[in-house]
Amino acid sequence: MPKLFEYFGLIVRFYSNEHEPIHVHGVYRDRESRAELVIQNGKVIELRFSPVKGRKPLDVPQDRDFRKLVAHFQDDIVRKWVDFFVLHKHVAPEIIERRLP
Repeated sequence: MPKLFEYFGLIVRFYSNEHEPIHVHGVYRDRESRAELVIQNGKVIELRFSPVKGRKPLDVPQDRDFRKLVAHFQDDIVRKWVDFFVLHKHVAPEIIERRLP
């Protein structure tokens, strides 16, 4: 389960047994939500956020942070997805200690 980002207690990660479409999970304590990155012609054209079946969705403050973080780092997320799932490279987590605008 590669961790991509840690942001004020919110963890953004892939699950290693997953597949396309490109997506990440935002986990905070016992809550979890999902963000799918829709790609067209090599560019992210849409972000789709949804709950994870069987899990409580993120609370409003963490959901807001998750949406902001995914939007801000969308190109990095795609690159890390390719590195991990296609090129089988190790993906190092980033700890973000400053609030995003």
